[in-house]
Amino acid sequence: MSSFPTSSRLSAVLGATADASGLPNDVYTNDEFFAHERDTLFAGTWACVGRGTDALNPGDVCPVNLMGLPLVMVRGSDGQLRVFHNVCSHRGNRLVAEPCRVTGMIRCPYHSWTYNLEGKLRGTPHIGGVGNHELEGFDRSKHGLRPVPGAEWLDLVFVNLSENAPKFEDHIAPLMDRWKPFVSSKDLAQLTIGTTHADITMEIAANWKLAVENFCESYHLPWVHPGLNKRSRLEDHYHILGDDSFAGQGTTVYDPDYLDGERFPSFGNWSKDKQAYAEYVALFPNVWFGLHVDHLYTVILNPVAMDRTVESFQFYYLGDAAGERFANKRATSLAAWHEVFAQDIGVVEGMQLGRRSPAYQGGVFSPVMDQPTHHFHQWVARRLLDA
Repeated sequence: MSSFPTSSRLSAVLGATADASGLPNDVYTNDEFFAHERDTLFAGTWACVGRGTDALNPGDVCPVNLMGLPLVMVRGSDGQLRVFHNVCSHRGNRLVAEPCRVTGMIRCPYHSWTYNLEGKLRGTPHIGGVGNHELEGFDRSKHGLRPVPGAEWLDLVFVNLSENAPKFEDHIAPLMDRWKPFVSSKDLAQLTIGTTHADITMEIAANWKLAVENFCESYHLPWVHPGLNKRSRLEDHYHILGDDSFAGQGTTVYDPDYLDGERFPSFGNWSKDKQAYAEYVALFPNVWFGLHVDHLYTVILNPVAMDRTVESFQFYYLGDAAGERFANKRATSLAAWHEVFAQDIGVVEGMQLGRRSPAYQGGVFSPVMDQPTHHFHQWVARRLLDA
């Protein structure tokens, strides 16, 4: 722990934006710290591990990995999605290696112990000797799969590893309160994934926190996104500071007609005076939203290693905008978004390289332009201090 940031160093992050220092280099470059932050930054809240559509039908199982921890999403016969630790209770073998559909039972490939879709241990072949599948005194009910508290919302699957976070409904409520002028939960439930041209996966050679910091701010637009900045200038953006769970930025000049062709269907309850607003929010620790009057995208950050992060983008539309009729327009839209996201890779990876320099130890913030990034730094620092 000696290489971890000291309490005084973390406390320096908590000051006013004009006076605060950013997080020190160790939190981006230390392999030991990367392992530590799963238990400090991810476990105590609701971390995103996948999408419900990855296990859409009863019997679908999908393995996921959260910073080295093997988990598995299972769609039960009752339609409920459950998350379990992806490990057999017998000898600790990984149960599921690839997404698949099972016919009622999950079978361990090692000794063929079986579990139903609710995680209950059902089969223990030869546990009492050859041909004897029972063992006196062995209570199967005590050896089922270990569940992880989970929540499925907006096609995203969240888990609470520590099992002591507030209810997910309370966790997401501040964001939904913010979005009241735009959408309700009922409105969001109308969204569907585009049948084509609806996803992007990118891998960046950088720590996941640097990706979050970059997403939160618009300060870099004129230099990193010159094309986007022509449509949505730096001065057209505003900051978003959630209570203690999210941050980001928004624009007041989103134009649903910036692409040629018929307009995508729009949310019907979106405030008339905010039709040109769009919001880009990072819900801590590892999921992003791009909310527009005519579409939504979500991004799951998968921290694979200290200096490696996979970003998974999914695009959602209303009505027939998700179908064949709008396929060409979705293709054009996806290409435009892909260009924007790709432009960020160089600067995010550049920050990772810069964190190797002893000449830099957190830097400074602009009190005018860097408030969302500082808000995220404070969220990290507070949790590390609490731990």
